[in-house]
Amino acid sequence: MAIEIKSIKGYYYLDAWVMSHIIHQATISFCQRYLNKDNDPSGRLYDQMVMAARSAPANIAEGSSRKQTSRETEMRLTDVARATLSELLSDFMAFSLTYNIEPWSKDSDNYRTFRNLQLERPNYGADIEHDAWTHVQTQRKRFAPWVESDNLAVRVNSIKQLINRNINMLQKMISRQLDEFKQNGGFTEGLSKERLTALTSQSVEQGSPKCPICSKPMIKRTIKRGAKAGQQFWGCSNYPECQGTRDY
Repeated sequence: MAIEIKSIKGYYYLDAWVMSHIIHQATISFCQRYLNKDNDPSGRLYDQMVMAARSAPANIAEGSSRKQTSRETEMRLTDVARATLSELLSDFMAFSLTYNIEPWSKDSDNYRTFRNLQLERPNYGADIEHDAWTHVQTQRKRFAPWVESDNLAVRVNSIKQLINRNINMLQKMISRQLDEFKQNGGFTEGLSKERLTALTSQSVEQGSPKCPICSKPMIKRTIKRGAKAGQQFWGCSNYPECQGTRDY
């Protein structure tokens, strides 16, 4: 398959990216309302929580944008997003411990009701910037009665549940990215395949011989090491699966 650099806005379609924006906005609202000079005199916790929340959508976007040129970078940035959400979850856990906010039991009505509240799938048209903004805002409003509730326990627990949900999404994304890498390789492997295809086509046009073992076209190669360094020979285009050679 030929290498093709496409639009980098595919992350707009990712539920993980949409969810991370909802968490980011919910965290800003929480910090503005509940962090003050008494419990956060230096403002450091405010900054840390908002920046951790911001880091998730930013790294998801950057990782998705790097997919076409570096699968390794894509996975690393997705993992950074996952890790920063874990940091944010720890901050909310610490807040709940300080203010004695008990986590929802999995058997509680709140937990069951909130668990059934899911994201809707995006339906973007030609104006993707506008449509993505509208979609995020619409999904944000679905969760707003919970994550912006006047009941502090409801607000903290629902945000924590969204963070856990987002972390699970990202863990699944990393697993899929790893599977894709195992199957298709990355950008470097793609470049090698493109180069091999071009060399094979050139060799065929120039009347290269066929491999004596598998009959595939042969490519002119150069010995790079040893006493014969610099000498040319014909090597099978299916190397390393086939190691057929001919004298040049």
